[in-house]
Amino acid sequence: MLKSAAHQVAGHQATESQLGPVVDGHGLFYKPFQNNNRGSDEANFYFSLYSNPEIPKQILSFFPLFHGTKFLPASDGSGPQIHLAMEDLTFHLNRPSVLDLKIGSRTWFPKASEDYFRKCLSKDRETTTASLGFRVSGFQVFWGEELGFWKPDRDWVRGLTVIGAKMALERFVSSNCSDLDAKPDCKFAGSVYGGENGVLKKLLDLKAWFEEQVIYHFYSASVLIMYERDGVNGGIVKLIDFAHVIDGEGVIDHNFLGGLCSLIKCVSNILAASKENVNSDIGSKRI
Repeated sequence: MLKSAAHQVAGHQATESQLGPVVDGHGLFYKPFQNNNRGSDEANFYFSLYSNPEIPKQILSFFPLFHGTKFLPASDGSGPQIHLAMEDLTFHLNRPSVLDLKIGSRTWFPKASEDYFRKCLSKDRETTTASLGFRVSGFQVFWGEELGFWKPDRDWVRGLTVIGAKMALERFVSSNCSDLDAKPDCKFAGSVYGGENGVLKKLLDLKAWFEEQVIYHFYSASVLIMYERDGVNGGIVKLIDFAHVIDGEGVIDHNFLGGLCSLIKCVSNILAASKENVNSDIGSKRI
């Protein structure tokens, strides 16, 4: 039985009146084709990606597994529609904390229509995209059996300033994430962002590839970060949303790379601060 993606934190949610992604409960995520060729363009990107021998295997692991396309009943009841069939990235996670970050200082792509260009430019300037090189698209944090998930609404997320976006990265790894009057405690920063299995290490691996790859340019694509609080040992990093990937034409994708570097700097600062706090606590206990 198909159902809405419970852990989707950004984009259009599947409802009886709205078209959106659905999952089958067996590990597959179905994303309906978007209009204006965006669905077919994203499918073509996946076919290109997984048939390209120049893409290192370790880099492919950052992308959802792709299972082609399939006609399925649309979530809004409008009848069968073609969907991208992909790996359900949260399938093996029981209570995932999820953070969706749209990367790049601009989301509009070359040859975009005037209307689309103006729409993207306005949103890029109103959010932290233009100033920080990325913006928070949505997130949820699991913070206890009784309280469940904290998932701020879209208006709250869209209103984040540069300071707010950086603090969202702190709240994502904090035990007091929903207390907006308290400073985030970053209790899980070291275990999620740090170490060999941590988010920072994986972001640096991606950065090394983007410093060399000239095959694709990723506009309006996102980095998805996930972890589970129980027994947390590192974080999961994936790339998603490829409706506006274009041919790199032998040129490095400085737009995505710049945003990725900005994200890496923010995560590195959070890790450094959390280590200082731990060392400070240890020193005070010794005294």
